[in-house]
Amino acid sequence: MKFLLPSNKKIYFASDLHLIMYDKASRRREANFVQWLDMVKIDAAAIFLLGDIFDFWFEYKHVVPRGFVRLLGKLAELTDSGISIHFFTGNHDQWVRDYLSDELNIVIHHHPAEFDINGKLFLIGHGHDVAPESLIYKVLYPVFSNRFFRMLYATLHPYWGIAFGKNWSISNRKRYGLTKPFVSLEKESIYQYIKKILPQKHFDFFVFGHRHLALDIRMDENSRYVNTGEWIETQTYAVFDGEEVLSLKFQRNEK
Repeated sequence: MKFLLPSNKKIYFASDLHLIMYDKASRRREANFVQWLDMVKIDAAAIFLLGDIFDFWFEYKHVVPRGFVRLLGKLAELTDSGISIHFFTGNHDQWVRDYLSDELNIVIHHHPAEFDINGKLFLIGHGHDVAPESLIYKVLYPVFSNRFFRMLYATLHPYWGIAFGKNWSISNRKRYGLTKPFVSLEKESIYQYIKKILPQKHFDFFVFGHRHLALDIRMDENSRYVNTGEWIETQTYAVFDGEEVLSLKFQRNEK
């Protein structure tokens, strides 16, 4: 997909809000993110949401999870104004299907995708599917992404299905923590994935989420890996100004 940025326009990237129902901290994150969207809409040509925006999301044919109306309303406002929004599904919201595209005109991506933006080649995604970090996840991901399993899960009443998914996500984070500390590049699975594919095809920028750690790593003289970090604690994001990708941190404007 090609983008030619109009003069003075930018591309914004953010990920890992982990919004969850009935949670005060999640409400604050949502309010902060809506304020960020209001800030960037002034010069945004496109906004890329790189997965785990929701801590759990499952779409039934006639039911979607309750909540998140401020975010969804703001995204609808932005797409109605002509700003392109791309949503990459993460491991927590991989069951996003057609609700956001049908109702909000958002472009949904279920896998990393290539973009040519102002002549710079990007590979963009969430990151969970390019470099699974554990044997358990290597087994579970194909199951969760399987069409038959989704249909089977949909037979659960939403009262049970959504409650189970929400509690699974919460318990999973409690078990593994918010952010795995940086140890070395050899332990960074997305970095190792990029290192393998870069000799096969050049990309100027690799932009991913999932890691919950803002990273800006030079892969070689002409290629960089940027991770957007997360919004649970640090509220970091990235922006492409037509030439370079910058890593930034949002500071809420207290009114």
